[in-house]
Amino acid sequence: MKRFTTILLMLAVYASAFAQNLSSSNALYNDAFRLAMWTIDNNTDKAGLLKAGGNYGGEWTRDISINSWNAASQLRPDIAEYSLWSVTNSHNSIGHQYWDKIIWVIAAWNHYLVTGREAFLKEAYDCCKASMTQLEDSVFDSKYGLFMGPAVFQDGIAAYDEPIYDPAYDGNSYVLDHPHSGPMKCLSTNCVYYEAYKTLALMGKQLKASKKEVKAFEKKATVLRHAILTHLYDKERDHFYYLVDHNGKLHDYQEGLGIAYAVLFNLIDDTASRKMLAQCEISPSGIVTVAPSFPRNTPEKPGRHNMMVWPHVNMFYASACAKAGDMKQFWFEMNNLTDLVLHKYEDNLDSKAQPGKPAGNFHEIYTIDGVPSGGWQCSKVWPALNHQTWCATGYVRNFLYYIIGMKPDTNGLSFSPIGMEDGSAITLKDIPYRDATLDITVTGKGNQVKSCTINGKPSKPFIPANAEGKIDIKLEVM
Repeated sequence: MKRFTTILLMLAVYASAFAQNLSSSNALYNDAFRLAMWTIDNNTDKAGLLKAGGNYGGEWTRDISINSWNAASQLRPDIAEYSLWSVTNSHNSIGHQYWDKIIWVIAAWNHYLVTGREAFLKEAYDCCKASMTQLEDSVFDSKYGLFMGPAVFQDGIAAYDEPIYDPAYDGNSYVLDHPHSGPMKCLSTNCVYYEAYKTLALMGKQLKASKKEVKAFEKKATVLRHAILTHLYDKERDHFYYLVDHNGKLHDYQEGLGIAYAVLFNLIDDTASRKMLAQCEISPSGIVTVAPSFPRNTPEKPGRHNMMVWPHVNMFYASACAKAGDMKQFWFEMNNLTDLVLHKYEDNLDSKAQPGKPAGNFHEIYTIDGVPSGGWQCSKVWPALNHQTWCATGYVRNFLYYIIGMKPDTNGLSFSPIGMEDGSAITLKDIPYRDATLDITVTGKGNQVKSCTINGKPSKPFIPANAEGKIDIKLEVM
């Protein structure tokens, strides 16, 4: 009863004092950011669980992990922590669909970096180690040195070409119902394992685990990176393959999320990343999940996971573009999603008016022409769903960690902002960071901090981990 009361009070506080707003000269960004924050809070249930979306519950490990990593741990830390533990087996191991659940490790480390909660980190480290051991024992393919299973979040068979998709099982939407799906090795999933190994090493160092244990994780990361680059990367073309199937055949499709993770997790350097990103096939509404179209699909009947725009993928891809220095594509994705959620088809699928709701809708999926749709799978079109949380948190992440440029680490918070596209001022207020609350203003654009003041005094662009109270930060970039 005490915890339930605490959660209700917490929700009330967030709804009033910490309803973060974006202030800039771009009214569309301001409105879309407000909608994103509404989506996050509206999708938090009375128990404090962050649900996957307006038409979903909160039972997916990947959704909760991605949402926490994107923005919830930063802006709603108590909700993120409760949600992260909710998808574990009594805090002892990570639960639910096996193939991409290790993404929880990345989210847990980020949660520690932005909250500083040592008790959480200690318990999470044990949970993560146990989970990794289970997965190494059950889904590691020693022949390839890669982990088996579907691509991150791609649990629908519409994400895969033949022979993984078996026409004899066309009525089965779940990927693992198709007999050849289990042994495949996918780019995005193995990128996540690679980052998880690196993250486990960082966790171990922070908790003063044995050097032997830390080095073992570092070595496994190195070996896995080599396997990914050996089997899923064509260096001459600067090109990543989607997957290798049970026959050893490479599926030469562009996986939007896999490409984004390869860049964000430093599988390749920024020079190679820029070359690869420049070759990506981009639809009028941004990068798609998997391209090009599978032979069984058509432009009139695009596959649910093929040639469709899932905004959470686009926002990770935008992050990757910003990291690699491809600012043109970063702003294309940001401007495009802003337009999609505010101006195209706004609330035509949101039948019940909700008091206080901003205009617009972070739909789960869009066609390449920007129409909300569930896409085709199992010979039928699936419904378009509303207010998807990871679309909203993905939008917020690019303001927090790229435009504003927050970079959390064990020692504190540094800043490497890129600023607004036109160099005008942007302000975010009431951003929680451990025991401090930050107001941040950035002017200019570029990749170098020209000047910084903290509480009115010239300073390095850095907030120590033990900072407390209200802090005003002004940054100028060039």
